[in-house]
Amino acid sequence: MPQEDSSPMKTKNIGSIFVVFALVAGIATTVPTAFADHMTAEVSINPGSSVPGCEKTNECFTPNQVSVDPGGEVTWTNGDTAAHTVTSGTAKDGPDGNWDSSLFMAGTTFSVKFDDYKPGTYPYFCMVHPWMTGEVIVEAAGEMHGADELTVTVTDLATDGGVQVDLEFNQAHVNYEITATQNGNVVLQEKGHAHTDMMGHHMVPVSASDDNPIDIQVKSLGIGLPDEEAKWTGPKDVIVATKQVVPEFGTIAMMILGISIVSIIAVTAKTRVIPRL
Repeated sequence: MPQEDSSPMKTKNIGSIFVVFALVAGIATTVPTAFADHMTAEVSINPGSSVPGCEKTNECFTPNQVSVDPGGEVTWTNGDTAAHTVTSGTAKDGPDGNWDSSLFMAGTTFSVKFDDYKPGTYPYFCMVHPWMTGEVIVEAAGEMHGADELTVTVTDLATDGGVQVDLEFNQAHVNYEITATQNGNVVLQEKGHAHTDMMGHHMVPVSASDDNPIDIQVKSLGIGLPDEEAKWTGPKDVIVATKQVVPEFGTIAMMILGISIVSIIAVTAKTRVIPRL
């Protein structure tokens, strides 16, 4: 019997493997990293808050105090069985008119977006159960967010064009300078500004290896809006981070690659065609 030519099938399977590699490489360069910010906050109304007692441990609203940047949003979820209000002001002086949820029932939510609010502390309470109190702090641009110092986390990822370096600051509106050197040569030097997402992203246009790493240095130039340099606060001309980077192939990409190769092997096994690599 004439034997069927499996060359087209072999070519197709080998091509599939190359496609998988290309897809994985694309994923490795585009997988996003999630970082926390100060644009949203969530508060829970605890079960049993309709009965006095939770105020002794500040657990009627949890957390009792939250912070957001100007333009941020706070969402309250009623986890109690009773209806409550979230009303700005104090039980002593009454509502101050900034916001009022009216009664909202168990299992529902209420949100306030702080677009037009000036930096400051905004107290609130439940009009039905006045022992229930909390605070929202709207923080000015460049404030320390409760931290005593400026910190930055440096992460890196290998790409086709070199190395992607991501910076995560613990404060917003940090003005900084990043310098990357390799073998004593400056391969990147840029100034940046970390907006309210507190992030900075840079592409170093050279590859790195164990024998040829890249040294990253981040210097703080001050904290504040870019066009208000005279008002910048915090550390100025201070090195806040150094790191030697040798990016590796991403874990997620490796997992996807492994699963894809196993799938291809399973398909080729059924067709009795084994691709030659």
